[in-house]
Amino acid sequence: MNPNTSLDVLINLTQDKLDEAGRVLAELSTQRREAQGQLNTLDHYRSDYTQKLQDTTESGVTASNYHNFRHFIATLDEAISQQNRIIAQIDIKIETGRQQWHDEKRRLNSYETLKTRQLHQLRTHEQRREQRASDEAAAGLYRRLRQSH
Repeated sequence: MNPNTSLDVLINLTQDKLDEAGRVLAELSTQRREAQGQLNTLDHYRSDYTQKLQDTTESGVTASNYHNFRHFIATLDEAISQQNRIIAQIDIKIETGRQQWHDEKRRLNSYETLKTRQLHQLRTHEQRREQRASDEAAAGLYRRLRQSH
């Protein structure tokens, strides 16, 4: 029996899947950071335009300008809502990715444990075989020595 065949193939395939799951998770984390940065920028713009509207209102503003400010702020609010939805979707993908990574890691650990047990059994079997051979050689030598006396 070759100990380096099917179990090693499973270990290598699972390691590849684990690496891929980690890569996907890292990519999703990058997307999450970028999306959060965009959200922060939108929040900052909204805050700035809200302050400009307040400042303009205090010094007097035409109805048309007031309407334009309100329309632009409403557009920013919609963009903020959309960005929050994008972030929520990414968060779901990240959680799914984490679960997949953990599943692959658990699977890899299981295969590695099986491999360790298999190697231990092979070593034990080999040690017993060597011990038997040594015992038989010693018994043969003892018999020859006894017969020659």
